[in-house]
Amino acid sequence: MTIHPRTHLATHPVAEMYADEYKAGKLSRREFMTRSTALGVSAAAAYSLIGLAPSTAQAQMATPPMGGSLRIQMEVRALKDPRTFDWSQMANVSRGILEYLVESRADGSFNGVLLESWEANEDASQYILRVRPGITFNNGDPFTAEDVAANFIGWCDSTVEGNSMAARMGALVDPDTGVAREGAIEVIDDMTVQITYPASDITLVAGIADYPAAVQHRDLIGTNPLDHGIGTGAYRVTDYEVGVSARLEKNTDHTYWGEAYLDEIVFIDLGQDPAAWFAGAEAGEFDMTYETVGEFVDLFSAIGWTQSEVVTAATVVIRPNQNNAPYDDVRVRRAIALAVDPQVCLDLGINGQGVTAENHHVAPIHPEYAELPPITVDKEAAAALLAEAGQSDFVFEITSIDDDYRRNTTDAVAAQLRDAGFNVERTVIPGSTFWNDWTTYSFSSTNWNHRELGVIILNLAYRSGVAWNESGFANAEFDALLDQANGIADADARREIMARLQSIMQEEGVTLQPYWRSLFRHYRDGVINADMHPKFEINVHYLGVAA
Repeated sequence: MTIHPRTHLATHPVAEMYADEYKAGKLSRREFMTRSTALGVSAAAAYSLIGLAPSTAQAQMATPPMGGSLRIQMEVRALKDPRTFDWSQMANVSRGILEYLVESRADGSFNGVLLESWEANEDASQYILRVRPGITFNNGDPFTAEDVAANFIGWCDSTVEGNSMAARMGALVDPDTGVAREGAIEVIDDMTVQITYPASDITLVAGIADYPAAVQHRDLIGTNPLDHGIGTGAYRVTDYEVGVSARLEKNTDHTYWGEAYLDEIVFIDLGQDPAAWFAGAEAGEFDMTYETVGEFVDLFSAIGWTQSEVVTAATVVIRPNQNNAPYDDVRVRRAIALAVDPQVCLDLGINGQGVTAENHHVAPIHPEYAELPPITVDKEAAAALLAEAGQSDFVFEITSIDDDYRRNTTDAVAAQLRDAGFNVERTVIPGSTFWNDWTTYSFSSTNWNHRELGVIILNLAYRSGVAWNESGFANAEFDALLDQANGIADADARREIMARLQSIMQEEGVTLQPYWRSLFRHYRDGVINADMHPKFEINVHYLGVAA
């Protein structure tokens, strides 16, 4: 299989510093790969810096035979402007048409897709992006630097409702106009784009590797790919019914620049109940799960399906929204946190398949994670704080989707709050209703994907006013510290600021974030390159079936 390695930048002074830290035992291999490849060092060059050959350090993807059909169990959600994608499932279908500049890989590295290479200057305030030559859209138009620039301009447009990419673009967005800063995005020639920040920013590459960063034709920014079907990928959508199924077939009218193996991929929506997924597997209705959860992990393995597991920073938050009383009172929010034991949520919510977290949404696998004192669980103190706030009689309605782990985790929270004397009402609603308003519920649970850096998730979910800020949290000190952290390449130095950011999250009772998930996927014998990705990504170009 062709992996399309980057070859332009062999070393970078900061990457060499990271290599020394790895050799001294200060960094894990995954942390080293994330940091160095984000600066533009190829995965091969990064491994050579630490004395490893890629063939021995990486899990190599197999080369499948050409042809065949694959059926994947996954929710089929309505597609829209990719900048406003808010679930990985959307991108897993559109990825057959719309590709990405960069992809994140299971070993923590970033690999060029539509970009052949990139490089950052020493303080990561300027990036040079080089377009992979020979790529065309399926309408015959060449893919050039103008398309890259147009997508960046679209990603920076914070005036577009629901555009979470604007939060990923950071200081490229002019705070006064809400759009790209003048001079921030410059086309150097047909194959080169220069990105210039007003100050250092280490998050660019990770941001453009995330699933809402699907690349559109320059003339189609802001449109739904289902409405036009134009992209650089090897497939086209032939059928799409929300909540039922989606079918991709290889586009034989398009000369694809890379490699794609399957003739057909069908995504089959069996709803939110994993019992239905398991029944479908036993009945032979599909070949691969999107994910496998809870007790069904063991059940799928018991029927002979291959299990793939990955440790991640994926999680669930059960958050009050501070735009709603009484959650605007920090005493109420802190009372909620004092009443809930993360270990109980881990055990009852996901069958213990993960590790406990600390209510600040930065994981131990994030390079800049700061260790804080253990959190306190004290139900009597929680009840006293609630009484002090004058809310002992308030009825706390907690909403969740009707599925397995999110419902079970939210049930565990509700039970513990009741044990502490809270009046709690549970509301459980189907996904078709829940996802319409997921950012606006007064007190609800949501799952969040793994992100490579702690600062990325804080930018996406907790910065004042950003599209995915479902907690309503707005804190000037937090925002200013986050700006500083975004510009520090050295994770040890960034950790000093992160300690304060994590502490603010806890002090303000922003969210219950009880555990980090191990993610699982199962597939039938003969399915190739279907291992679980830390961010739930499914790239249909890589999949295959044994002949």
